[in-house]
Amino acid sequence: MSLDEATDLVKQQTLTRDAFLGGRLTVSQPEKGFRAGLDSVLLGAAIRANAHSLLDLGAGAGTASLVAMADLPQLHATLLEADPGMAALAGLNAHGNGMAERARVLTLDLTAPGRLRAAAGLTADHFSTVIANPPFFDPARGSAPTRARAGARHMDDAALDKWVKTAATHAAPGGEVIFIHVAEALPLLLAAFTQRFGAVAVLPLLPREGEAASRVLIRGIKGSRAPFALLAARAMHEAEGRGFRPEFDAIFRGTARLIW
Repeated sequence: MSLDEATDLVKQQTLTRDAFLGGRLTVSQPEKGFRAGLDSVLLGAAIRANAHSLLDLGAGAGTASLVAMADLPQLHATLLEADPGMAALAGLNAHGNGMAERARVLTLDLTAPGRLRAAAGLTADHFSTVIANPPFFDPARGSAPTRARAGARHMDDAALDKWVKTAATHAAPGGEVIFIHVAEALPLLLAAFTQRFGAVAVLPLLPREGEAASRVLIRGIKGSRAPFALLAARAMHEAEGRGFRPEFDAIFRGTARLIW
């Protein structure tokens, strides 16, 4: 898709322009429906520092990939997004943040048959890092206003396994696969990850100390035989007020990365 075609497609959407990483990134995204936020920043900040090729499954507006590329100048990213409007938006966001030469956007359903993914230029056993923020329903975000937006926010259990399977297909040997998801999806994620990866590590994220985990980051290494690790849970917010603890405040301001 050309830049002009992408611009014409994006003009059909009502957008906001949002700053990330303390203003280092500006991301256009739909005013309503799924919107990138803290999860996308955490995901982009979680990849290892020596990553060189990134595959972002269900990339949306591209925020997670842009966060990763902002910190890692050697990184090139392929953003896979099924919705043409969102794929166009991801391309424009890469261009607007000076990363067009390092980003490739493919408009394709990540659960499409392997031959179709290959025909689109998505190589198997290739990427040093594969990331995903799969759809989920969060009542705090309200109801998705359209069928397209609903598709970006909810999936059935079997579909989640397909996401992990696709990630495993395209990760290089020794490559990492990282997902962020709601905590209640952890049993499904563990089942999908442990049958395909080694060195699986789970990082529970708590809103505050003493509260139940609301999110989990999970990482696996393709071809590794290292054992599973359940990492110490980390609280994102201070005990009082809405401020973030220093570790996470630095990540969201773009001055630090997530340390596993």
